[in-house]
Amino acid sequence: MGGEDGDGDRNWDFHLRTLSNGTRDSNLANNPASDPSLLHSVKRLHELCKEENSEDLIARVYPQINKLFQRSVSLLSQSTNSYGLLLLAILQFFLDFGEVVLHDADPSLRTFLRSCLSREFADPVVAEATLDFLNVNKKKILTSFPTLLPQFFPLLLKLIAWNGEKLEKSFMKIFPGLMMSPGSFLPLFPSLVDLPILVVALQKVERSSGSLIGSSIASIQKSTAPEMLLALMDEAYTGSTIADGGVDSESEDSSAIDAADPFFLEFLKDENDGLPERHWTSPAMVATLQATINTPQSDRLKQMLKMTPRLLDVYFAISLRDVNDSLICALIPLLMSRNDTMFPDKIFSYEVRKRLLEFMLAAFQRSPNFIALLKKPIMDRLGEAYDSPAKTELALQLCWAIGEHGGGGGSHKDAARELFESLELLLYENLSTSRLGLRESALRSGGGSSRKSSQSRLLCFVVTAIAKLASYHRELLPRARVSLGKVARSRISDVRVWRRARDYLGLMNEPAICLSVLGPSRPSDGNMQKPGTVNWSEGGTKMIAHIPFYILGEQEGPPFHDFSFSDILPRR
Repeated sequence: MGGEDGDGDRNWDFHLRTLSNGTRDSNLANNPASDPSLLHSVKRLHELCKEENSEDLIARVYPQINKLFQRSVSLLSQSTNSYGLLLLAILQFFLDFGEVVLHDADPSLRTFLRSCLSREFADPVVAEATLDFLNVNKKKILTSFPTLLPQFFPLLLKLIAWNGEKLEKSFMKIFPGLMMSPGSFLPLFPSLVDLPILVVALQKVERSSGSLIGSSIASIQKSTAPEMLLALMDEAYTGSTIADGGVDSESEDSSAIDAADPFFLEFLKDENDGLPERHWTSPAMVATLQATINTPQSDRLKQMLKMTPRLLDVYFAISLRDVNDSLICALIPLLMSRNDTMFPDKIFSYEVRKRLLEFMLAAFQRSPNFIALLKKPIMDRLGEAYDSPAKTELALQLCWAIGEHGGGGGSHKDAARELFESLELLLYENLSTSRLGLRESALRSGGGSSRKSSQSRLLCFVVTAIAKLASYHRELLPRARVSLGKVARSRISDVRVWRRARDYLGLMNEPAICLSVLGPSRPSDGNMQKPGTVNWSEGGTKMIAHIPFYILGEQEGPPFHDFSFSDILPRR
């Protein structure tokens, strides 16, 4: 190797002896991570193997490095020292030279994530080094081990939930890799939405048991006496202890409740095992969400409330670009179910719901047939339209999508008819009852007035959806005229509702322009013109009455123009 071979830092034999001694010496063998020279030697040997490009050297170094890896992993549960940096350096050697020594790095990577990172994800140095390692080797990992990141995405979410915005940029680079597997795409969505609750859970684990570094939450879940989970469930679910009823805060970590609650086990897991079963209607969950409202937000929680919408932006953008229709179609009902169940922070809820609805509408725009395929969950959500403001907004957007895309298209007439009937039912419920309320009840309270306005807005969308759906599927026109006629004659509804119904009735009497105004945005029938255009060449045979200009100007009465249609329409 030349004159520099005597230099200890260049002499590969020196570093090799260091590794050999480290795995044999009784003191070091019990705690390899306590000797910083081992990490240095692993890195130097890795550099020398790259510089020399010698398969003989790689083959000689590999057994000692592999032995050190196995020894370190076996001692993880018995040591409080951090092994993360040492194991990452060894893993880099495995990835770079695995083909030379016929070493499959997949089991080693999984062992690191399952045994080491699960204990050290809260260590900021290890967390940053792990993300750097994954980014440097991202292409190789995604190509050679495509299921690795999707399987361990819950653990990586715990890492970013605890370390926050300082690692956001690095995490965003590997985040798309978490979605590459069909098995992780759907489970990842609720885990993203619930990141703030994960932060609350992890903080309680830390308060009740000390530092998260060096303790495996996964092993706690399997323990017969999981004290950390007991304390966590006590405070996070109820905000107080069971033993003292919330009076004595000093004993808050000593209470005992069922540690097998699936809610906590689901949040604190390290590996992906499918769609989570999160019991949002359970008393425990309701109490948890209520407790978070009454508790000051930590810096970690504040950061995650800001980061989660940004992660969802990436998730939805990649979904529309790279994910197949079957997975997106399966995701939409999940969006609907989570629209009204999320962390109770006003700004966070608004930002997340906005993204859920925007993605849902974008998915319908890309694949209108989803509306027909998902008619059952859509009709269920229409039936829940008045349960909460969030569900009202969801129903409103679904009404718009139904009308805009013709209930799924011309080839889905049965689905369009069923959706039309659901819209009719929603309309008739309000006409036969006083859901909107008479003007007298609206004046009794400001809350009632606000609710009346919200429901009126929804009904305006329902009326529009009925008119648009009937314009697309003309066999529904007679029923649409009956429905809109009842609304137009009604005076218990908001004036905006019955006036809109009356205007649509007038528009339906103008076949030449009705389809252009109320027709779908993407006609599947080649004979249909695009919205906003009028086929004037057909006006001589299809127009049977005045164009209702009063609709555009909200003017009542006969049109005020002084020209004749014969002046602008070609004669045949």
